[in-house]
Amino acid sequence: MALPLLPAHLKAPLARYLELLDRWNRTHALTALPPEARREELLLDAAALLPYLESLPAGARVADLGTGMGSPAVVLALARPDLTVLGVDASAKKLAFVRQATLELPVPNLRPVLGRLEQLPPLEADLGVAKALGSLGQLAAWWTRHGREGAPFLALKGPEWDREPLPEGWTAEPHPYELPTRGRRVVLVLRRA
Repeated sequence: MALPLLPAHLKAPLARYLELLDRWNRTHALTALPPEARREELLLDAAALLPYLESLPAGARVADLGTGMGSPAVVLALARPDLTVLGVDASAKKLAFVRQATLELPVPNLRPVLGRLEQLPPLEADLGVAKALGSLGQLAAWWTRHGREGAPFLALKGPEWDREPLPEGWTAEPHPYELPTRGRRVVLVLRRA
């Protein structure tokens, strides 16, 4: 599958996002990703999720579990301002950055949520996403707690995702794509069987 392009209207706010991340990273050490890799790894990779937002009705809730510096939450929230995007993370430092990004870009529909996934009250989300967060078993357990009945979960994984055991009672539908320099990836659509 070809990697979806970032919509043109997102170019300016996403450039501001990368500038803000660069400024904060100098002081707060938010990411070890070198600046030249951030656009591809944080923004283009998130673009792979955009087609899955098309079927969501206005007002739906999307939960980005383990959002870190807001990737992919920022891209999703900017692309669909009619959705509520929850950027969930246990790091107060990283969520402080996400909070600042919501003000400066602005991204009013992005809501930072601080807490551990196993301790937060259920988020009741209509779609879940995660990038580099945990095993398929962990993701399924967290999504069982935080997703609405029948809601899909999208895991951004590497090409060897199928070496991980799939939790019993779950299906996984892979949608491969390729980043320009960082290689093959897959959007794995997880559903309870």
